Amino acid sequence: MLALDLRTTGMEFASEMVVKSTLHDLRITEVPTTLQPDGRSRPPHLRSWRDGWKHLRFLLLYSPRWLFLYPGILLMFVGLVVALALMQGPIFIGGLAFDAQTLLYAAAAIILGFQAIAFGVFTKVFAISEGLLPEDPKLTFSKIKLNLEKGLIVGAALIITGLVCSVYSVLTWKLSSFGALVPALTLRIIIPAITALIIGVQIVFSSLFLSVLGLRRR
Repeated sequence: MLALDLRTTGMEFASEMVVKSTLHDLRITEVPTTLQPDGRSRPPHLRSWRDGWKHLRFLLLYSPRWLFLYPGILLMFVGLVVALALMQGPIFIGGLAFDAQTLLYAAAAIILGFQAIAFGVFTKVFAISEGLLPEDPKLTFSKIKLNLEKGLIVGAALIITGLVCSVYSVLTWKLSSFGALVPALTLRIIIPAITALIIGVQIVFSSLFLSVLGLRRR
């Protein structure tokens, strides 16, 4: 039990003990016990909602894939599919027309999906660094440092792409003497440009923050 290196100090200690025992393949057996009133006069110190939330929050920390990663991947995939389809033009399904407004929601899904994926990685690295989860060979210090450099390159590329698309939209506006434009056409350039800028900046910041989480320390 001491080798499990238990870390929590509150009511979630019981959950950590069970989870870590499972992760280390220890044998868990239910032992029947008989409980009796202890005779103390003070009210119980257990707070159902507060302590229950502590347990739930702690258990969610042990499942970043299902809490953040998989929902984020699903959001990004759906957003990308819808965005790529709408960038070609409006889509008509029955009597409904999906146009630039739907493209905006698709872009929001891509951004939220990326944020969820980043949170999943942050949670995993934090849990490993705090001894709550076992070491992961995919998230070693050297690999995190290498991914920092890759993240900066990918983020910079997306930022440049967003800036180029933004300049192109301004030049298109200039051709019409900065007059009125067709929103459905211009938004097909502006929305992807803004999405690329936001994702690019998020990748840069996320890479830097991930490198901070992965720093070796005593």
